[in-house]
Amino acid sequence: MHPGLTIGEFAQVTHLSVRTLRRYHESGLLEPASIDASSGYRYYTTEQIPSAQVIHRLRELDVPLAEVGKILATDDPHARADLIAAHLDRLQTSLDRTRAAVTSLQRLLRPESGDLVVELRSQPARMVAAITDVVDLDDVLPWYDGAMAELTAAVHGQLGPPGGHYANELFSAGRGAVLVYLPVADPPSYGRVRSVELPAVELAATVHHGPHDDIDVTYGRLGAWVVEHTLAVDGPVQETYVVGPRDDPDPASWRTEIAWPVFRLTG
Repeated sequence: MHPGLTIGEFAQVTHLSVRTLRRYHESGLLEPASIDASSGYRYYTTEQIPSAQVIHRLRELDVPLAEVGKILATDDPHARADLIAAHLDRLQTSLDRTRAAVTSLQRLLRPESGDLVVELRSQPARMVAAITDVVDLDDVLPWYDGAMAELTAAVHGQLGPPGGHYANELFSAGRGAVLVYLPVADPPSYGRVRSVELPAVELAATVHHGPHDDIDVTYGRLGAWVVEHTLAVDGPVQETYVVGPRDDPDPASWRTEIAWPVFRLTG
């Protein structure tokens, strides 16, 4: 009786190298159906082809070997789908970071011509409905989404675009105070939503166009402008979401004002 497919034949039908199949055997992911006791040759069955192909696809998605083993060992299709979905979410996050880094690098390597348009203005004190907390830098985006959804549900009669204040420590230490708000005439107090008075302040402001993938470049250009004009930063950075994803799903249309409270250096 034919003992099955040799490791070379199995490699041909699965498009997996012999070296890879040996590694899968050693890790316990895909063991041969039988091993010849005298020669040590590995033999596989045709029934093992789908498993080999599943492993191959999972590894193409950079699923760690240990997680591949968990997925293959799980009989419940829903549990298996959850394990794969969790990895795909992590992969998407990694892809988003890579895309943002590439966009920022491309802009840095092709600097924009012309001067940055910066407005120096006096911002009067105003009352807003706000949510504030101390947040880790990596958690800012999901925290912002949750806080803004809560604000939107609690507030009626919004008087302008939403905004956020971000403490310097958030960027320098990876954790700091964040405040997001909606300007309203009569701020409510509901859940985490509180009435907050934003103090009067002098601002140096510019507008970032498009998605936030390369917003760090605009931050850098504004920071250089502040230094060149003998100004000093006097408080947390402020962002105003003039046009955002809640207004238009097209990222090219987004407009984010970046502003730093400043004062002029003397002496």
